[in-house]
Amino acid sequence: MKLSTPTKIIIGVIIVAAAAYFGWQYWQSKKNALPAGIAWGNGRLEAKLVDASAKEPLRVKEVLVNEGDLVKPGEVLVRLDTVTLESEMAEAQASVAAAQQKLAAARAQVTRRKSEIELARIEAERSKNLVAENAGSQREYDVRRMNLETTTAGLAGDEANVKAAQEDVQVAQARAATIQTRIDDATLVSPVLGRVLYRLVEPGEVLGAGGKALTLVNLQDVYMEIYLPSEQAASIKMGADARITVDYEPGRAAQAFVSFVSPEAQFTPKQVETRSEREKLMFRVKIQVPKEIASQYIAQVKTGVRGVGYVKTEESAVWPKRLSNLIDVNREAHAAE
Repeated sequence: MKLSTPTKIIIGVIIVAAAAYFGWQYWQSKKNALPAGIAWGNGRLEAKLVDASAKEPLRVKEVLVNEGDLVKPGEVLVRLDTVTLESEMAEAQASVAAAQQKLAAARAQVTRRKSEIELARIEAERSKNLVAENAGSQREYDVRRMNLETTTAGLAGDEANVKAAQEDVQVAQARAATIQTRIDDATLVSPVLGRVLYRLVEPGEVLGAGGKALTLVNLQDVYMEIYLPSEQAASIKMGADARITVDYEPGRAAQAFVSFVSPEAQFTPKQVETRSEREKLMFRVKIQVPKEIASQYIAQVKTGVRGVGYVKTEESAVWPKRLSNLIDVNREAHAAE
């Protein structure tokens, strides 16, 4: 069957287009090929979650943030009602004041007792001298000496009363401090620089002990987890150099490091008897973004974004050009200013 000229042209165009497509695919595979000593895996950006929770059952008075808000360490997030605690605090402070008054009275008694002892000692000494000079009676001297001993013995009891009063003050102050801590804990503050992921309560609700009010994403603790075959995972060292790229900006890479390699396989065949089957074992590898880089990109970090993680399995491996285009934290931070 003889083909017409238009048909030949169309077939020729199809062949050229197919050759161009497969040639482009081959060029792309060569362009994205990794040198020996570098492993990679698909993953997504993740961050540690932190809960803002109540320590004891209290009613929610005020929620100051909403989902999606960026919060800083120490920023007040939720205030719980502390009316009952404040009443307990007033009572505790009154107990402290009463204990301090008793301590002051006990110390005054010790001072008075010491003065009495000094007077009794002087009188006993004077009476003794008079007896020695035959100018005084032995009976009077005995009375003075007995009075000195009795007064001195009373000092020990007075000092014991002071010690007991001091302990009462410390107990009362400790109780007041405990209540103050409970009042302080009723103000929930952010422990991290992050974003509110879930708002779990509203004003008027009662939180139980340990009840969660908010869940935060710690945007300074950002990482990606990838899964590598056992042979590659076994070659990775803790702290090994790594790179992270995200799908929406594949031309930029963030410097990272290996912070964890799982000692147990996450994917295991039913039977592992041969070398080829052992190579199917996949181990979880955690690639951590340095805190200083994560801190500069707080507004841009979105957990769940897909990307690729790369890890050096050999220290001598050289990063390809496309993974050497690193985010310059200092330069971009200066540009933002």
